[in-house]
Amino acid sequence: MALCVVLLCALVGVLLGQEQISIEECCKDGQKRGNDNQDCAALPLISGSATCRIVQEQCCVTVLEDKMCTTGINMAKDQGACDSLFTNTCETKTTKMCCDCCLLGKAAQENGIPCDHNLSVGYQCSLVSRACCVDGASNNQTAPTSQTEWKCAHRCVGNDTCSCFKGYKLKPDGKSCEDINECLLGASNCRGGERCINTEGSFRCQREVSCGTGYELTDNNNCKDIDECETGIHNCGPEFECQNTQGSFRCLPKVKCGAGFIQDALGNCIDINECVSQTGPCHRGQVCINTVGSYTCQRNSVNCGRGYHLNEEGTRCIDIDECKGPEQVCAGHGCINLLGSYRCECEPGYNFNSISRVCEDVNECRHYPGRLCAHKCENTLGSYKCSCTTGFKLAVDGRNCDDLNECESKPCSQECANVYGSYQCYCRRGYQLSDIDGMTCEDIDECALPTGGHICSYRCHNTPGSFHCSCPTSGYTLAVNGRSCQDIDECLTGRHTCTENQSCFNVQGGFRCLSFECPSNYRRVGETTARLERSDTIRCMKSCQPTDIACVLDTTHSISHTFISLPTFREFTRPEEIVFLRTTVPAYGTYHLGSYDVKFDILEGNVENAFDIIKRIENGLYVGVVRQVKPLIGPVTTILKLSMRNLNTQGDSGQNIINVHVFVSEFWF
Repeated sequence: MALCVVLLCALVGVLLGQEQISIEECCKDGQKRGNDNQDCAALPLISGSATCRIVQEQCCVTVLEDKMCTTGINMAKDQGACDSLFTNTCETKTTKMCCDCCLLGKAAQENGIPCDHNLSVGYQCSLVSRACCVDGASNNQTAPTSQTEWKCAHRCVGNDTCSCFKGYKLKPDGKSCEDINECLLGASNCRGGERCINTEGSFRCQREVSCGTGYELTDNNNCKDIDECETGIHNCGPEFECQNTQGSFRCLPKVKCGAGFIQDALGNCIDINECVSQTGPCHRGQVCINTVGSYTCQRNSVNCGRGYHLNEEGTRCIDIDECKGPEQVCAGHGCINLLGSYRCECEPGYNFNSISRVCEDVNECRHYPGRLCAHKCENTLGSYKCSCTTGFKLAVDGRNCDDLNECESKPCSQECANVYGSYQCYCRRGYQLSDIDGMTCEDIDECALPTGGHICSYRCHNTPGSFHCSCPTSGYTLAVNGRSCQDIDECLTGRHTCTENQSCFNVQGGFRCLSFECPSNYRRVGETTARLERSDTIRCMKSCQPTDIACVLDTTHSISHTFISLPTFREFTRPEEIVFLRTTVPAYGTYHLGSYDVKFDILEGNVENAFDIIKRIENGLYVGVVRQVKPLIGPVTTILKLSMRNLNTQGDSGQNIINVHVFVSEFWF
């Protein structure tokens, strides 16, 4: 069995797009590919859905198994033997089972044994045996008449095979049918706003109805009023009676209040104040007095209001002239007497308050916001004044503000830019503005920044206003970008010290002189070049003398050498796949019980258990993947001795040894 060793540096994945594809379409695609004899375990997916993948694979497997089984039944009927299927490969296993079980059914028919015998030979074998037995009985006129007749619940399609009407599916007994729940399988065509209801052999779509609060949906899809009073879901208190209405209910008080009272929300009777609720309940010159449930009227005595006083006779009220009184009611403003009152003539910047009867200062800044001053307005007694915010100065008109150029006073240590209302200090490249005063420029230590470890590949050296990078003294050179370190390929430039009998292999930061000789009984395949590349493989194939029995019995077929140079991973977060061992051994699906397998092992050289090897399937073939699962701090040199063993039902059929020479650099670049 051929071995392919390929060295890869990256794994490329293909993501399948999510599409809305029905289950029937997934099954039809699987059936078509089964009819084309494709590998059901490696079908191209037509949807990212896991359900679609399962249906697609199982429908494909069913077609292949049916074809294999039909071939076996026909061979049993035509040839009467299954000798040609004794190889028992994965392809002939199902064919041989159906052939043998058909012969079993024919033998039962010939020996007069009932076709529906209860031997524990498995469900599928029982069906094949019974079908061949019944078919043989129908062809033989002398067969016993006591055998059971094959009857289908719905319809027969030939060869004792039953099928069901639309909307039903066949039960495991092969004869009875049961209803398909289209609503559960999502196979209905009900539209939005409709509900799917399963029926015998079909389904129906019913419109969803929203009745709203106070109604319930009946079985015939009508809205019926809920009697809250009868069901007891109302919130009427003990003092109220519940009265049902369409979609709601009403709470009516049990107690009725008399004249002069009104009922509150809790059903209590409270007194009505007629003196307030009625307009003029008493005659002119009378005063209304409220009582419980009623009111009374009393004659009013002479009482002068504010701004009046009784005359000397005490018979009538006369006006008081507040402007001539001893008190200065307007406090420096003009005063005008009115009947029963007075009014002040206020100076500009003041307004008269008719309630407190004083002249109050007008806050012009509040009454005319944004209209008097450009920036800030400050109220004063009878007037106001304007001021400006920081970075501006008051204009000549006393209202607007002009920008102040702070840069004229040179407040910054390097560069200054005047902006409207302020200024901004700037620093030259390699400097940063001080967090303390915001004006002084300080040198930036680029090497000490949080990202300083990533500025230079190896070492960073700070300089005033800048920095420069350096690389290790040997094996590396500074790249054109002035930051990265590039490996020097000593093998390519001729700086190595390898002899003519050795091959030069470049590693990160140096080189190795390698020489390989095949063991006895092995011969080298291909030529070894003076300079080994990363993907070069040196292979020794077993070559035995016909009389060397020990060599012939040795299970090792080939010994190979390949090479890889790895860095010391600075951030190791997941396994790194470094070597791929490709085989030609196919990986069969669940329908195909294969008799071949491949096992990969690491025999030697696994330093600190930093490597492992896993097996997976790519393009229907087994592939061994060597991974670095733990970080290794270089410099480290090791030889991973890998074994690839071919397994069959009899055990090992041979193995191939692959020696992977791993060179881990001291640095991460």
